[in-house]
Amino acid sequence: MISSNDFRNGNSIELDGDIFTVTDFQHVKPGKGNAFVRTKLKNIRTGLTLEKTFRAGEKVKSAYIENKPMQLLYTSDDEAVFMDMNTFDQINIGIDKMGDGMKWLKEGSEINVQIYEGEIVGVDIPNFVELKVEFTEPGHKGDTATGGTKPATLETGAVIQVPLFVDMGEKLQIDTRTGTYLKRV
Repeated sequence: MISSNDFRNGNSIELDGDIFTVTDFQHVKPGKGNAFVRTKLKNIRTGLTLEKTFRAGEKVKSAYIENKPMQLLYTSDDEAVFMDMNTFDQINIGIDKMGDGMKWLKEGSEINVQIYEGEIVGVDIPNFVELKVEFTEPGHKGDTATGGTKPATLETGAVIQVPLFVDMGEKLQIDTRTGTYLKRV
């Protein structure tokens, strides 16, 4: 059990049969009345965000989520096969459970798989990845002055907007949270 007074960003709790991660919390002590804790909780299974208020000191069941480092071996039509980096066991994870993050992963990519009581509840994609540009239109001399962008297809099949000076074959650093170009590598 964990007290609502001890909430911190990243804490995992079990509430109404679901598992949530505390993404934001605020202790409030009004001039009149009892103190309370206002929180934003993210459902680990569905990704939906919930706002909930707890009384100060209210006890909630803590959820221990194990993060296992795994490496992507290959993908099939609807599944991705990962290898546990410690035991070398292989597991299949449905691409639908991977969400939007699958488009940033290539064979050999390392991620953390989140496991709660033996059930895979999610995956933690790295915030930044380095991917090669497979196709983009060539830039023309003088185009860089306008500060425009053009679409580029990466080696994983993802399409992002890149500056006009980026050419095919270059490696780029991508922010997976926003899907944006950061820099050339």
